[in-house]
Amino acid sequence: MTDEHVTLRPATEDDLSVLDRFLTDREVASGFQWFGWWDLGRWRREWAENGLLGDDRGTLMVVRDDEVLGFVGFRKVWASRFSFHWNMGIALLPEARGKGVGTEAQRQLVRYLFAHTVAKRVEADTEVENIAEQRSLEKAGFSREGIMRSVVFRDGRWRDGVRYSILRGEAADAARR
Repeated sequence: MTDEHVTLRPATEDDLSVLDRFLTDREVASGFQWFGWWDLGRWRREWAENGLLGDDRGTLMVVRDDEVLGFVGFRKVWASRFSFHWNMGIALLPEARGKGVGTEAQRQLVRYLFAHTVAKRVEADTEVENIAEQRSLEKAGFSREGIMRSVVFRDGRWRDGVRYSILRGEAADAARR
């Protein structure tokens, strides 16, 4: 599997069963995204409310041809009364990991957010131990900003995070690489 045919698209009702797997299967969620069982109706409620696309947050499916590989999510973060930026994340099915899919999907989400909103910044966070995601973000053009100490509680302990960001002008440069 290569990243050359990876695209993003809005979720369909049929995708809800794939999204549910990230909430119910520890192996699918990955060690870095498994927070125990909680809110198993989340995806279906959001689907009923807005089809997983709203003004302040959204979920798009990562696909290659007709195969669902995972999803990307984004949420608006207000920095002041007049300015906001986006925080984004990704979750891939186990068979799609380590093949460049995440890098390409994150590049596409950044292009999408900058093309359709006035935001100047997109940020992403991951755990310090998630080296694969850090490399993926760097390949997608993100810059490492710093460590957030004890920011995530998962699997019985607090963990440090790493914040990355990309600015509007940098995204065009990253796309040419």
